[in-house]
Order: sequence, then structure tokens, then C-alpha cells
Amino acid sequence: MDVSMFFLKFLVVLLTAKIFSEAFMRVGVPAVLGEVTAGIIIGPSVLGFVRPEATFQVIAEIGIVLLLFEVGLDTDIGQLVKEGVRSMMVAVTGVALPGAAGYLAAKAWLGMGTLPALFMGGTIVATSIGITVRVFRDLGKQNSRMARVVLGAAVLDDVIGVVVLAVLYDLAVGGTVSVIGTVRILAFIGAFLLLAPILARLFVPLLAKLVAHGRTKGMVPTLVTCMILALAVAAHAVGAPEILGSFAAGIALARSSFLPLGPKIELHSKELAERIDESMKPITDLFVPVFFVMVGVSIDLSLADPGSGAFWGVVAVLTAVAVLAKIASGIWAEGGWREKLATGIAMVPRGEVGLIFAEVGKRSSVFDDRTYAAAVFIVAFSTLLGPLALRGVLGRGKRTAISDDMP
Repeated sequence: MDVSMFFLKFLVVLLTAKIFSEAFMRVGVPAVLGEVTAGIIIGPSVLGFVRPEATFQVIAEIGIVLLLFEVGLDTDIGQLVKEGVRSMMVAVTGVALPGAAGYLAAKAWLGMGTLPALFMGGTIVATSIGITVRVFRDLGKQNSRMARVVLGAAVLDDVIGVVVLAVLYDLAVGGTVSVIGTVRILAFIGAFLLLAPILARLFVPLLAKLVAHGRTKGMVPTLVTCMILALAVAAHAVGAPEILGSFAAGIALARSSFLPLGPKIELHSKELAERIDESMKPITDLFVPVFFVMVGVSIDLSLADPGSGAFWGVVAVLTAVAVLAKIASGIWAEGGWREKLATGIAMVPRGEVGLIFAEVGKRSSVFDDRTYAAAVFIVAFSTLLGPLALRGVLGRGKRTAISDDMP
């Protein structure tokens, strides 16, 4: 692909993302669904103009890394810690129940082999943290107690998902599972999550001095972006998703620090916090929609076998299992049935995470073409259904007891 063609395709990605997100928002549907739909239309499913090529995938990864940084920057870590037990229960239930139910349905009901059934269970395990966070923002609920519970659960969900993928990949390639290797990955990820924000905070005084005395333009976005990328690389090096590194960077640069047994500590001035937010927002607004468009591009609906009742039967059964099992994880949410239902629905979208599982299954020859296509459709339906259902439960952005930022 030459440079001019890349520019044209990138133009189409940016323009369709904005057009569809604006159109969807005007009819009360979350903007993220418009961006995913834009990707489906310009991607292999319909027009085939944009494909999930490496260059666009890299730009998309920049978008999700920046989104999680922004989420971390706006997160009250003290409130997030307070919801830790509840988030952990939601996360564990939201992994164990879909994984087990997906495996049993695929093996016992649909007749798949053990390894394909395990991979199918893995495909419906992990929640897409990017889509979930964006839906809450589109609905104006990002500061609610529910959003904090879901955010904590989705972060844990992502970590567990990486470990599950590593285990299944070892099983597919080598036929065995390395217990020592799995424990090592968990230990590295745990150490990273504990140490990364602390190390990053050591950078704050240097950043403040450079911003105060620097004479060149763009000092803040350049240094902050370098920090985000450094922690994303460090996260990958220890076996964690890159987005956990950028999330840690956001938490580190948030104005207040929190210790469970101590008071909040002001890390830097309000002025610096505002400059960080203002400097990074235009970059985030440009790159984040690309990620969601590429999620849609990666969902190739043309793989379907429209005349096969067996194919659609597999898709229907496993989609129902994927959705209902995730919704059940909301039982741990505080409040009545509406809060519990909304929390469970917020964990439904699979997005890029499920597609990664499906792709690994295909590359390792665990999935044949038909099973891979079914996995893609299951991910697509859960990705599209989650934001719509969550909006239906939470309403048209009206302030309710669910969205109150209760202490």
C-alpha cells in the first residue's frame, strides 16, 4: 500500500467514524456503536475498502492505549479500591461462568472436540474494557459507582484473559500446560500493577520542572506520551496487556494519590493536572475512534454460511451462553435488579479480546474455517448487543440512582 492510498483509507476511517458516531448519538445510541458499525461497513463485511492491515492495527492500538490512559487519569483510585472486592467477584464470575458454560455447550451440546471447545470457552471469557469504558462515557455514567465496579472487573478480566490465552496456546502448540510459566506470568503482572504507578509517580516532579522551565512547544503531550508508551512496553514485557501500562500511567498522573490506610495526597498542582488533560485530549479524540472502527473492520461478517442451519445454530447457542453468563456476573453489584442487570450487561461486549482468541485458535489449527466464522459472529453479536442493551437499561442519559457518584 503506497502512502497516498494509506492517506485515503485513513481519511475514510476518520470521516466515517465521526459521521456514524454523530448519527448514532443523535438517535440516542452510544457513539461507540456507530464507530464499530462504520468499521463493519467500510471493512471486509460490506465494502472491503479497509482491511485489518498491520499499519491500521498499530494506530488502533495507540487509540486504546490513550483511552485507558485517559480513564486512569480520571479515575479516583480511592473509590476504585473501595469497590475492589465487589469488582473481583464480578470479574471471577464473569470469567469462570462463561468459560465453563461455553466449553460445556460447545463440547456436550454442539459436539466439538476438547481443544476447540476450550478455545471457544476462552473466546467468550474476556470483556472488552475499551468498549465498556466508552459506553459508560457515551451515556455520561463514567463516574458512577457501577462504572467503578465494572472498570475494576474489566481490568481483572483482561489480566485473567491473557493468562487463559497463554495456557490455551501452550496446550494447542505443545499439548501441555506449563504451571511454572503460568505462575510466573501472574507474578510478573501482579508486581507490575503494584510497582508501575509508584515508579511513574517519581516522574511527576521532573515533569513539573520541565513544563515550568521548558521553552519548546508541546512539552507536556510529548513527555506524557513517552511515559504512556514506556509503561505500555513494560507491561508487555512482563506478559500483561499494554493497556494496563497506560492505565497505570493515567493513575500515576492523576492529581491525588491514595493509600487504603491513609489520606489522599496531592501529587501536583491543579494547573499541571489541567494542562495534562487539555494537552492529551485532542490526541485522544483523534486516535480513540480509530480503535473502535478497526474492531468493526476485524469483524468479517462475510464469513457466514447463510444457508447452513447448523452454523446459525452454533452461533445462536454460544451467543446466548456468552451473553447470559456475563449478565449473571452482575449478581454481585450493589443495589436492586436494575443495577445488577446493568452491571452484568456492561461486561457483555467482547470486541477485540474475543477476536484475538478466535484468531489464535485459527492460526494454531484448533478452529477450522467454519468454527472460526462462528466465533467471529459470536464476538460481533456480543459487541453490538452490549452497548444497545446497556443504554436500554440505563435510559437516555438521565440522572438516576444508578449514576449517582455515591461515597
